[in-house]
Amino acid sequence: MQISLLGPLSVTVNGKNVTPTAPKPRRILALLATSANQVVRNEQLIEEVWEDRPPCSVATTLQTYIYQLRKSLRLAAGPAMGQDPEELRTYTGGYMLTLPPQDLDSLRFEERAQQGRAQLAVGEIDRAARTLREALQLWRGPAMVDMNPGPVLVSEALRLEEIRKSVLELRIAVDLRLGYHHELLAELIKLAASQPTHEGFQAKLMIALYRAGRRSEALQVYQQARESLVKELGVDPSGMLQRLHHAILTGDLESGPARDATLEASWLPQAARDMDEARF
Repeated sequence: MQISLLGPLSVTVNGKNVTPTAPKPRRILALLATSANQVVRNEQLIEEVWEDRPPCSVATTLQTYIYQLRKSLRLAAGPAMGQDPEELRTYTGGYMLTLPPQDLDSLRFEERAQQGRAQLAVGEIDRAARTLREALQLWRGPAMVDMNPGPVLVSEALRLEEIRKSVLELRIAVDLRLGYHHELLAELIKLAASQPTHEGFQAKLMIALYRAGRRSEALQVYQQARESLVKELGVDPSGMLQRLHHAILTGDLESGPARDATLEASWLPQAARDMDEARF
């Protein structure tokens, strides 16, 4: 079985598409997938599917949806599967979907993100860049983009998106370390424009522009970021962004103490800390 959550929901068994089309079974399967290899209690499933408006026959209805999911998995798997799909098991008060990491794209994404960070920690910069890029290539759009998720899946989609941003930030930082500032400009301009208060993307764009010989444009990015932060959040740029601005202003970005500002902004330890706090 292959389940994809990083984009439209997709479920395949032996190459056959068995993605549920009805909204409620889709939510149930997605929730079981996000909690793969853990028992999901009936109460959690009911909250996700019906929120605070469950029908009187909710227990029977839930069992019916589980039966339908099992039936579609069994038919796709063929006679070798037996009576019931082993992946979807019943436990007292709940259900569990058993999946190895390679069968769920979100688990593969988080594993590769962790692997990339481990490679960075031992100085394998080129390998880390490739691994982080592979992790990001698993995304086909926003997580569960074609679903109308309940409260639990909304939270999970936000969690995955935050990890994706951290991995993207880290991958760009690695590419800056490798000297790909010209190649990064188009991507960074788009990211900075779409997220004007994200200081990490603004800082990386400033560095890439400066290294590409476009110092005045780098200074303009700082002013635009400052205006956005004050207008939208009511705060001034962080110390990191201010130090980076000063280093570009004085032309000392790559030498002496000012180089620390470059390293701080391009490497962005905060991205790594954010990923540490996320569940892997």
